[in-house]
Amino acid sequence: MADVILAVGTRKGLFLARRGVGERRAPGWEFDGPHFNAQAVYSVAIDTRRPSGPRILVGGDSAHWGPSVFHSDDLGSTWTEPPEPAVRFPQDTGTSLERVWQLEPGGAGEPDVVYAGTEPGALFRSEDGGSSFELVRGLWEHPTREEWVPGGGGLGLHTVLVDPRDARRVTVAVSTGGAYRTADAGKSWEPCNRGVQAVFLPENQQFPDYGQCVHKISRDAIDPDRLYLQNHWGVYRSDDAGTSWQPIGESLPSDFGFPVVSHPHRTGVAYVFPLNADSDRVPAGRRCRVHRTEDAGETWQELGSGLPESAHYGPVLRDAMCADDADPAGIYFGNRNGEVFASADEGETWQQLAGHFPDVLCVRATVID
Repeated sequence: MADVILAVGTRKGLFLARRGVGERRAPGWEFDGPHFNAQAVYSVAIDTRRPSGPRILVGGDSAHWGPSVFHSDDLGSTWTEPPEPAVRFPQDTGTSLERVWQLEPGGAGEPDVVYAGTEPGALFRSEDGGSSFELVRGLWEHPTREEWVPGGGGLGLHTVLVDPRDARRVTVAVSTGGAYRTADAGKSWEPCNRGVQAVFLPENQQFPDYGQCVHKISRDAIDPDRLYLQNHWGVYRSDDAGTSWQPIGESLPSDFGFPVVSHPHRTGVAYVFPLNADSDRVPAGRRCRVHRTEDAGETWQELGSGLPESAHYGPVLRDAMCADDADPAGIYFGNRNGEVFASADEGETWQQLAGHFPDVLCVRATVID
């Protein structure tokens, strides 16, 4: 019987849960942890491409020892940390790693390739399953990089999307550098932000080629050229792999937020969690609500059955919402209140899985046999 593995990265460690796909609605989820006690876990990947079985990769951040990447091949029973730092900047860059914001498996045909997005904004590539990484020089040395300005959350590369048709085609997003894409496995990169507004710039400069504060990008499950983007003000869709973008957030209660999640096997379906104005960044209208589109952003539906009616505080961060790949799909999110919620029916109804966790920084779920 297939199971769902749920990983919740928090300000003070990682928590893991496992539940049969058919049992996702049942109460009483049990979490194991914390793993990496007192470490901030900003990134988790569950890599199911390996012939030997799934590998969980974790980007931990110790206040004493600094950032590191760990992996487990037995679903968290034991963990391996490489003897040398897995991710580190070459000496000639004159910089050092602050945080691993993102871990993302490569294409289906390259089972040992894993990407890491970091702060300061850079992309690293591993060819040994995440044990060691090398800096992708083409992006680091891009002529626009010197003009990337750290936003309120720093200068982090937080999105890595590998095109399922061609693993050489990768799209990334940097806050606040904007979105970039490569078609040659990282040798060369081009900005892909046309139509995305930078509201914090002077009025006559708000549609630059780069420099947008992109919060997250997600790829449609069926149409790889369709992307969804949550910006620092603005929700957008691209139908041409990022060449151009159009706003789709007009009917939302707020088009400010952090995560955007595509449905794992239905085209045109995506989820966001709107927040109030930039000034307080709490749930829109102070109500804990997910919003779903089923027509690629033409309309949005509020989803709240089972969610708290009021949520004065509890924003959902950019990597703290995800979908599993079951049918029907499960949708999960955690907030800065330390609460974790799940839906086993694509958002129609919700239940709280956990409370009183530390700040939830990232959530990942996938189905394993």
